[in-house]
Amino acid sequence: MKKITVALSVLLGFSPFTASAAEGVVIVYDGSNSMWGQIDGVAKIETAREVMADLVETWPQSTNLGLLAYGHRRKGDCSDIELMIPPGPVDRASFLETVNAITPRGKTPLTDAVVQAAKNLSFRDNPATVVLISDGIESCQADPCSISAQLEEQGIAFTTHVIGFDIAREDQRQLSCIAENTGGTFVPAQDANELRGAIAQVQQVIEAQPESVPSVEPEPEPKQEVSVSAPKTVVAGTLFDVSWSEALNPRDLVLIALVGSEADAKSSYLPVRDDTEGKLTAPSEPGLYEVRYRLDEGRVILASAPVEVVAADVSVTAPVSVVAGTVFDVSWSETLNARDLVLIAPVGSEADAKLSYLPVRDDIEGKLTAPSEPGLYEVRYRLDEGRVILASAPVEVVAADVSVTAPVSVVAGTVFDVSWSETLNARDLVLIAPVGSEADAKLSYLPVRDDIEGKLTAPSEPGLYEVRYRLDEGRVILASAPVEVTVAEVALTAPALVRAETEIQVSWQPSVNPRDLVLIAPAGSPADEKLSYAPARTENKTTLKAPSEPGLYEVRYRLDEGRRVIAAVPLEVVPADAPLDDGAGLNAPESAAPSETITVSWTIAPEDADRRVALAKADAPDFTWISAHPVGAETETEIILPNEPGLYEVRFLDLSIQSVLGRTIVAVGE
Repeated sequence: MKKITVALSVLLGFSPFTASAAEGVVIVYDGSNSMWGQIDGVAKIETAREVMADLVETWPQSTNLGLLAYGHRRKGDCSDIELMIPPGPVDRASFLETVNAITPRGKTPLTDAVVQAAKNLSFRDNPATVVLISDGIESCQADPCSISAQLEEQGIAFTTHVIGFDIAREDQRQLSCIAENTGGTFVPAQDANELRGAIAQVQQVIEAQPESVPSVEPEPEPKQEVSVSAPKTVVAGTLFDVSWSEALNPRDLVLIALVGSEADAKSSYLPVRDDTEGKLTAPSEPGLYEVRYRLDEGRVILASAPVEVVAADVSVTAPVSVVAGTVFDVSWSETLNARDLVLIAPVGSEADAKLSYLPVRDDIEGKLTAPSEPGLYEVRYRLDEGRVILASAPVEVVAADVSVTAPVSVVAGTVFDVSWSETLNARDLVLIAPVGSEADAKLSYLPVRDDIEGKLTAPSEPGLYEVRYRLDEGRVILASAPVEVTVAEVALTAPALVRAETEIQVSWQPSVNPRDLVLIAPAGSPADEKLSYAPARTENKTTLKAPSEPGLYEVRYRLDEGRRVIAAVPLEVVPADAPLDDGAGLNAPESAAPSETITVSWTIAPEDADRRVALAKADAPDFTWISAHPVGAETETEIILPNEPGLYEVRFLDLSIQSVLGRTIVAVGE
C-alpha cells in the first residue's frame, strides 16, 4: 500500500485517511512563526491543536502515525526540522502532549521538510504520497519546483497533493508546481470552509488511487524483448522525448547514463508505469550517454540507444548596477529546461548560492530583487540538472538613499500621516516600532506599493518610537524618523444609575480614532470584555443599551490600537421596575386598575421653576407624556390612569433644566 505523509502548515479540520489508503502516515507539523496568524479571531496554532485532538481521537489503530515538525525550536534556522514521533501505533495522550508543546518560532523550510518526509518513507523503493497543506510559501531559499521534480525522478510512484490556504494568487505558482511536477492535485482555499472542502477533495483523490502494483515474479520466458528510441543529440540540461516499445512492468525504469557505466548507474530516469513514452533530462556535462530500458527485477538492461549530450550556449543580460532592495529586469537568450533558475548571488560564491531567483519556465525575461547589502554580485543562469552555472553577468548593488517623514509627536491610538522620499520595492514596509527594537519589530505598518505617503496608527502605550522604511529584501532598515507617542485623554460622560435594558445617552470628548469603541462592561472585567458598544467614529455621543442583569458596570472608552481602556465611569444598573429618584422623593402605587385615579406625592421643596408631574408609557422618551400636572407649592396630585393595561411611569420633571428628578413604575392591570 502507499505510504502517506501529511504536511500540515495550517491544519483546520479533516478526517483521518483510512487504512485502505495508507499503512503509515507522518504528519509534518508547521511550527513556524506564521502559525500565530489569526483566522476569524483564532490563532492558527490553536485551531491546529484542536483539529489534531480530533484527528488523533479517531485515528485507526491499523494505521501507524508519526509526527515531524519544523520551525518550532529556533528563530531564523532553516535546519530546524525534527522527527518527534516515529511512525507507530498511536499513543493518543503522548501524541497530543507532544503536539501541544510545539510553540511557533521560526521559518518555513517546507521543501526540506517534504524531502525529509519522503526519505523517512523510503520513497526511492516504495510508492509514497505527500499531502502538503500550507498557508505560506517557502521561506528558506529552497526551490520547491525544482526539488519536487527531483523527488518525482528519484522516487517510485511519488506523488504530492497540495492545498494552498489563503495563498495570494501570485504565490500560488510556487505551491502548484509541486503538485504538477509529481502528478498530484493543487487545490486553493481562501477560508476555513474552503479548506475543509479542499482537504475532502484531496482525500477522495487519495482514496481513489489504486493499491500500488505489487512486485510480480515474472513467468519464465525464453526471452524478453523491448526497444527504446531517443534523439541522436540533445543539449545539456534540456528535456527530451524518449519512447519504448512496451512496458513490461510498471516499476521498470527508462533512464540515461554514461556509455559503459554499470547497470545501477542513472542520471535522469522515470518509471514506465503503463506508458510507452516520456521525457528525460539531459545531463549537465557534455559527453556520450545512452538511454536504457532497465528491468526492476534484477536491474537488467534490456535495451539502449546512444545519445550525445552537447554543451548549452546560453547568455544572460542584467543592468550594470541596481539599487539595494529594488526589483530589476533580467533576460536570457533561451530556456533549456522550465525548471532551470535565473538568480542573483555574490561574485565568487558556490553554484548552490542564491538570493533572489525565478524559474525560467517558458520565458526569456523576468524580474529579480536586488540584495539588501551593497556589493558585487552576478546574475546567473543555472541548470536544474546538476545545478551547473551556464552563464552569468556582473551586477553592482549600490546603497539605497531613502528618507521618511513623520510628526514629532502623536497621541496614542490616533491615525497620523507619514511620507517617504521614494518607493524601492512595492513590498517594502513603512512601520512604527519602539526606538532601539530589532529590525523585525513592527506595530502599525503599511506596504509602500507605488505610493510615497500613507497613514499609520500610533501605539496605545506612550513612549519613544520611530517610523521606519524597511526593505522587503533582507528586512533592512533604510531610514527612520523619531516619534513621541503622548498620552491619550478622553472625557467620558454617562448616567450613574439606570434601569436594566433601558437606552442611555453617552458622550465623550474627543474621538481619538474612528475605530475606537465606547462600551459597557462589568466593573473590573478585562479590557477585551464588552456588552453593548458603538464605534467612536468622528461623533462625540451615542446611545447604548443597559445590561439586562442588575449590578455594577462601567462605561468605557477603549482604543482600537492595543485595546487599551483610557477612560471609564461607573454605571449602576437596577431592576427594570425599580424606582429612580434624584431628589424628588416621588411616591406612587406600584399597581392599579385601568382608568383608576391614583394619588402621587413628592417631598422636594417648592422652587420657582417649571416643574411637572407627568404620566407616560414606561418606554417613552423622558420628556414626552400622556398627561402632565404643573407643580406649585402642593406636595401631591391625582392622576387618572389610562384604560389600556400595561407598564406606565410617573415622572417628576424639571423642564427648566431638562432633568428627571424622580421616576416610578405603575403597573396598570386588566
